[in-house]
Amino acid sequence: MHRVLVSDPISEVGLAPLRAESGIEVDVRTGLTAEQLKSVIGGYDALLVRSETKVTADILAAAHRLQIIGRAGVGVDNIDVKAATEHGIVVVNSPDGNTLAAAELTVGLILSLMRNIPAANATMLAGKWDRKKFTGSELAGKTVGIVGLGRIGYAVAQRLRGFQVNLIAYNPFVPEETTRQLGVEPVSLDDLLRKSDIITVHTPLSPETRGLIGPKQFEIIKPGVRIVNVARGGIIDEQALADCVKDGRVAGFAFDVFTSEPPTPDNPLLGIEKGVITPHLGASTHEAQVKVAVDVAEQVVDVLAGRPARSAVNLPQMDAEDLQKLAPYITLASRIGSLQSQLAHNANGAETKPVTAVEVVFSGEFGGLPTGPITRAVLKGLLTPLAEGSVNLVNAPYLAEMRGIKVVEQRRDATPDHTCLLSVRAHLADGERTICGTVYNDVAHIVHIDGYHVDIVPSGNMVITQHTDRPGIIGKVGNLLGDNGINIAGMHVGREATGGRAIMVLMIDEEVPTELMEQIRRIPGMERARMVSL
Repeated sequence: MHRVLVSDPISEVGLAPLRAESGIEVDVRTGLTAEQLKSVIGGYDALLVRSETKVTADILAAAHRLQIIGRAGVGVDNIDVKAATEHGIVVVNSPDGNTLAAAELTVGLILSLMRNIPAANATMLAGKWDRKKFTGSELAGKTVGIVGLGRIGYAVAQRLRGFQVNLIAYNPFVPEETTRQLGVEPVSLDDLLRKSDIITVHTPLSPETRGLIGPKQFEIIKPGVRIVNVARGGIIDEQALADCVKDGRVAGFAFDVFTSEPPTPDNPLLGIEKGVITPHLGASTHEAQVKVAVDVAEQVVDVLAGRPARSAVNLPQMDAEDLQKLAPYITLASRIGSLQSQLAHNANGAETKPVTAVEVVFSGEFGGLPTGPITRAVLKGLLTPLAEGSVNLVNAPYLAEMRGIKVVEQRRDATPDHTCLLSVRAHLADGERTICGTVYNDVAHIVHIDGYHVDIVPSGNMVITQHTDRPGIIGKVGNLLGDNGINIAGMHVGREATGGRAIMVLMIDEEVPTELMEQIRRIPGMERARMVSL
C-alpha cells in the first residue's frame, strides 16, 4: 500500500485520481509545522503540496520512503529540488494547468484597457454618471503584438482571432514557418514595437528578457499603444513605462505582475489613472486550481506505479553507476547547449536567431554509456534560457519539438585527437555553428568552436570574440577590461591563418556591462563579441 500525504488544501476533485486507486492511501493533514512534517514524512511514498508547505532539505533528509513530490501549480520555489534530486525523489508540477486562466485574464485586461471598464466602474460606485469621459476604442482591426509565443502566448493568439485583430509576434526561438502555421506573422522586436496598437508579453523572466522593453524600446514604440503584462515582473521597465504614460506616448497599461510583489508603495505604476493593476491573478481561477491538482495527482499515480512522470522538473532516476559515469558528459553537453543558445545572436548582440535543428554527434565509444541523456542535456542547456518554467532531461525533447527544433543523433568513429568527442551543430536561420567538447579526468572541456581550436573548461563568465588576426586587437580588449576593473583569469586564442579570422575566449571574474561590450564591438577588426555565462 502506497501512502500519500496532502499537506496543503486541495479540493476533493483534485484528489479524485488518487482516491480512485485501490493501492493508494490518501492522508490529508494540512497546517503541519516544519517539525511536524519532518516527524511524519518518513512514513509516506508521495507528498502533494501547493505553495504553503516548505519542503526543505532538512525535511527531505527524513523522507526515507518518498518517491515523488507533486506541486499543484507551476512554481516549485517552495521545494528544494536539488535536495530532492540528490535523494532520488521526482519533483513534478503542472506547467499547463494555468494556461487558459492566464490567457483569458490577458484578453480581459486588453478589453478593460480598450473600453476603460475599471475606471468607469469606479465612478459608478462613487455615484457618478460620466459616459463621455470613458469613450473607448474597438479591438477589431487593431494590431496586437505578442512577445513570446509559448503555451500562453499561443492561447492568447487563439482567443484574439475572434476579435478580428491583426496578430504579429516576436519569438526568436520559434522558426518563422512554425509561427506562420499558427496564423501569426513573425516580426522582429523593433517591428513589433513600431506596428502594435496593443502589446502583450508572455516570455519567461531570464537574463535575456529582463528589461526587454526598456527606455530604448519606448523611443520607437507606436504612439498610443496599450501594454499588457501577465508574464513576469521585470520584463518591462516599470519606470520607463510610467514616464511614457505620463507624457502620452502610451495610452494605457494593464499589469498583473511586478518586479517586486507585492509592489512597494514607491512603485511608479501605482496611482496612474490610465493603468489597470491586479494582484498576480494569472492562475487564480477555480478551474485552474482543479486542473493543476488533477494533473499532479495523476502524475503521482503514474510514478507510484513505476511509470514516468510527464512534467518532472528534476533529473529522472537512472542506474547509479551510469549516472556517475554520465555526470561529466551531461555537464559538458548542457554547457555546450547553453553556449550555443547564448552565441545565437547578431554581431551586435541585439536579436537572437532561432535554432531550427540540432545535430548531436558522438565520435568514439563513450565507454558504452547511453547517449540519450547526453542529447537531452544538450537540449536542456539550449532551452533553459528560453522556455517557460523548468527545463530538464525529461521535458527538454518535448520543448524542442514544440519549438519546431529538429533533433538528430549520429555516431561516428573516434577522431585521431580524441577518444570521445561530443559535437553539437546548431542550425540557425542564416547558417550553422558547431561546438565540440570532450572529458579529461572527469572534467568537461570545450575543444573546438566553429573549427577554431580552443581548450576551455566551460564554467563562469567569458567574453568570446571573432575578429581579424591583426596586431593590437587582443591588447585593446584587455585594456578596456582592465580599465574597467575586470580581471582576466585566462585566455585562449585560435586562428585560421596569419592575418585571417581568429577567435578569442577570455575567462573573466565578473560579468561585462552592456556598454563596455559595445565598446569592444567597436574595436576596428572586431566582427562579433559576446558575453556568456556558464
